[in-house]
Amino acid sequence: MDFLRRFFDYLDGLSARELVLKAVYLIGAVSAVLIVAASLMMRKVLADIPSVDKLDEYTPSLTTYVYDINNNVIAEFSVEKRAILPLNKIPVDMQNAVIAMEDQNFFRHWGISPRGIARALMRDLLHRRTAQGGSTLTQQLSKLIFLKPEKTISRKLKEMILALQIERNFSKQEILALYLNQIYFGNGVYGVQSASKLYFGKDVSEMTLGECALLTGLIPSPERFSPFNNPDRARQRRKLVLQRMVEEKYVTRQEADAAAAEPIPTEKSSLLSSHGAYFVEYIRQQLEPKYGVSQLWKGGMKIYTTLDLAMQVPAEETMEKYLSKYDEDAARARAAQPQDDDKDAVEKSSAALQGAFVILDNRTGAIRAMIGGRNYRDSKFNRVTQAARQAGSTFKPFVWMSGLLSGYTPATLVDDSPMAYYYDGKDWRLLEGATDQYAIDLAIQPFIGNKDFKIWVPNDFDGKTMGWITMQRALELSRNLASIYIVTHVGPTLVADVGRRAGINHNLEAVPSIGLGTSLVNPLEMANSFSTFANGGIRVTPFGVLRVTDSQGRVLEENVPEESEAFSPQLSYVLVNMMKGVVQRGTGAYASRLKRPLAGKTGTSQDSKDMWFIGMTPDLTAAAWMGYDDFMSIPIKDWSSSLTVAWWTEIMQAVLKDQPARDFPVPDGIVFVTMDPDTGKLALPTCKKKLLEAFVKGTEPKEFCDAQH
Repeated sequence: MDFLRRFFDYLDGLSARELVLKAVYLIGAVSAVLIVAASLMMRKVLADIPSVDKLDEYTPSLTTYVYDINNNVIAEFSVEKRAILPLNKIPVDMQNAVIAMEDQNFFRHWGISPRGIARALMRDLLHRRTAQGGSTLTQQLSKLIFLKPEKTISRKLKEMILALQIERNFSKQEILALYLNQIYFGNGVYGVQSASKLYFGKDVSEMTLGECALLTGLIPSPERFSPFNNPDRARQRRKLVLQRMVEEKYVTRQEADAAAAEPIPTEKSSLLSSHGAYFVEYIRQQLEPKYGVSQLWKGGMKIYTTLDLAMQVPAEETMEKYLSKYDEDAARARAAQPQDDDKDAVEKSSAALQGAFVILDNRTGAIRAMIGGRNYRDSKFNRVTQAARQAGSTFKPFVWMSGLLSGYTPATLVDDSPMAYYYDGKDWRLLEGATDQYAIDLAIQPFIGNKDFKIWVPNDFDGKTMGWITMQRALELSRNLASIYIVTHVGPTLVADVGRRAGINHNLEAVPSIGLGTSLVNPLEMANSFSTFANGGIRVTPFGVLRVTDSQGRVLEENVPEESEAFSPQLSYVLVNMMKGVVQRGTGAYASRLKRPLAGKTGTSQDSKDMWFIGMTPDLTAAAWMGYDDFMSIPIKDWSSSLTVAWWTEIMQAVLKDQPARDFPVPDGIVFVTMDPDTGKLALPTCKKKLLEAFVKGTEPKEFCDAQH
C-alpha cells in the first residue's frame, strides 16, 4: 500500500506534458519487448522450416506392381499404397467435391484463409484447445508433406508460412494435383487412384459422382467414416458432400439425389490377384538384393513377369482339390483303424499332404506357373525351389540318356533280373553270379552278422522280374533292375554328369542307386532338365522376370533366355519318343486322356515318401510332386503315383485347352522302323505286337524277329 501511495504522489507532482512523455516511454518499452519476443519466436519457427523448392523433387512412397505375362496385376510391394496421377486423369467431380468440402475458396485465396483461421481460433479458445481447423488445401498439403502431425501453435505458424510459399511457387492446378495424390483415405491407401481401387475395385477415371463424394467424405477421419466400419455414417457424409456441391453449383439437385442413391461398398475390393504368392516371393528374393528394400517397396517400380494367371489359377485350384480329397480319405482310413494313444503318432498321421507344381516354357525357360505349397499363409516354404526330395523313378530318363550316349538304342536288350551289390570299403561292386534270389542268399550267407559287410539288394515295386527286355519297354514300365543294369554298364559317373548337363543343380552321388532317384532334387530343376530333352537338347535357365521399369517408365533390366547345348537334337528326340511310350502304354497312361502328343515319367521314391509326374508337350514342361514335409510315407498305397498323374492331367487339360495339339518336331538324322517290342528286332507280319520306333540313323535294328510268337 505504501508503494502505491508513493507512486500516485509521484504522478500528482508531474505536469500534464511530463505524464504524456512518461506514458509514451512506457508503451514504447513494452512494445519493444513484445517485438523482440515475437522476433525471437518467429526466428525459432522459421529456423527449421523446409524449403518449398524441395516440392519440385518430392517423391512420395509409391507402390510397386507385379504383372503377369498378360499385364494382369499379380501383387504389389508397398509401405504406403499409393499411385501418382496428373490432374487431367482425375475426374472433375472428384476435384470439385474436395474443393466444395475442404476449401471452397481454394481458387480465390493466396494460401491461407484469415476468416477460417479466426473462426477456428475462436472455437479453440472457447474449448481451451490448441489451434485446430481453418486449414486451406494448401495448408493441409504443407502439413502432409513437410510437417509432423503435432498440434502446437508453432506448427500452425509453420504451416501458414509454408502455404504462402507454396502458393507463390506453384499453380493452383499443381497444388490440387499434389493434394489429391497425397491425401490419406484409410486402410493404408494414399491418393485417389489407390483409394478408388480399394473401395470400388476400379480405376479412378471410372468413378461415379457418388463414389467421388464418398471418398471426399472420408478425408477428415477415414476410419470413422469408412463404409466398411460404419455404412450409415458413410452415407450421411456422402450426402453432406453432395449438398455442398449443390450449394457451390458444381452439380444439380437431381444429380446429387441420384448419386446419393448409389450403393456403397460393403467390403474391400482389390484389383490384385490372390494367386501366385510363392512365385511373387521367389522374384522378391531376386530383386530386393539387387535394387534395395527402399526402391522395391517405395519406388513405384513395375515388374513384368513370365507368370501366366490363366495357367496359375486352375493349377492352384486343381491341386488343392485333389490333395484335400486325399486328406479326407486318409482321415477316414485312420478313423476306421484302432485308436493310437501315442500323441506324436496321431499328430503325425493327421498332417496335411503337401504338393508342388511348376510349368516351364521349353524354348525360353520362362516360368508360367509355380505352386510352392498348398497355403502360403500357413507355410512360406517354397517346395518348388527349396525342397530337397528324392526323385524316384522320374530320374530314370537321365539313365536312359546315358545309355543312348553309350551306344544303346530303344531296341537294346537290358536285364531286369535279380542282382546284389556289396561295399568293399571304397566302392559298391556287383556280386558276380548272383542272378537269382537263391544265389544271392547263398552268396551273402557267410557275411550275415558282419558289421563291416554291407550289401544292397534292389528290387522292383511289384517284387517281380522280367528278364531281358528292350530299353523302350523297361522305361515304359519303370523297371528298377533294368535301370541299375544300365547304370552298372555305363557307369554312375556318366549318369550324374548327364543329370548336371540337363539342369540338376543339387549334388548327385555317383553310386549304383543313382538310377533309382535316391539323390535329392527339387521340382524346378527336374522340370528344367526334362525341358532340355523336349527342347532338342538345348538347356535354358528358368527365369521369372521379363522386365523391370522405374516409376518414370525407364527400363532397369530386361531379361532374355540363357541357353546352352547339352545334348544332340537326335538323341534328345529318341529319348522323348521313348518317354511318349510311358504315356501311351506305361505307368503314365492316365495322362493320355489329354489326347495330344505327350512325353513323361512317373516316379515314387523309397517307402512312398515322394510321388511325381513330369510331363512334356513340345511347348511346355510341367512337374507335379506330392508328399509330407516330415518325409512320412504316403499311406494309401493303392493311389501310388497315379494320383499325381491325375491332378497333373486335370491341370494341363485347363492349361492346354486353347492350344493346338502338335507333335515334337523330328530333327534330321532320325529314322523310324517298325520293331517287335519283345525282341527289339525288325517286326514281321507274324509278330503279334508291332511298335513304330525312332532311331538315330544307322543305329536302327537290322535283323528280323526270329521269336516264335
